[in-house]
Amino acid sequence: MGNFTKQVSDSSFQNDVLGSDQPVLVDFWAEWCGPCRVIAPTVDAVAEQFDGKAKVCKMDVDENINVPQRYGIRGIPTLILFKNGEEQERYVGGNISRERLAEMVQKYL
Repeated sequence: MGNFTKQVSDSSFQNDVLGSDQPVLVDFWAEWCGPCRVIAPTVDAVAEQFDGKAKVCKMDVDENINVPQRYGIRGIPTLILFKNGEEQERYVGGNISRERLAEMVQKYL
């Protein structure tokens, strides 16, 4: 995990994500997931790019089952952008460019 991303859990999700006054991109991932490892540097780069303007969080779906279940996470990696406690946009899969991911975040600033 990069220096600009924050690990969140079932217990911290309400406060860190839904209660945030900034847009929050959440990367639902797992250690064993190849595409998750491929997309991680892209997620980290976007976290650094938007540091102070938007949050980027990671949630391990093996360690946390309640939140992924609540949001219907069926495949990983899944990236969900939240603003004002509501899901705004979702991307499933490991093939997203840094530019596309940055555009997704930029729309909600």
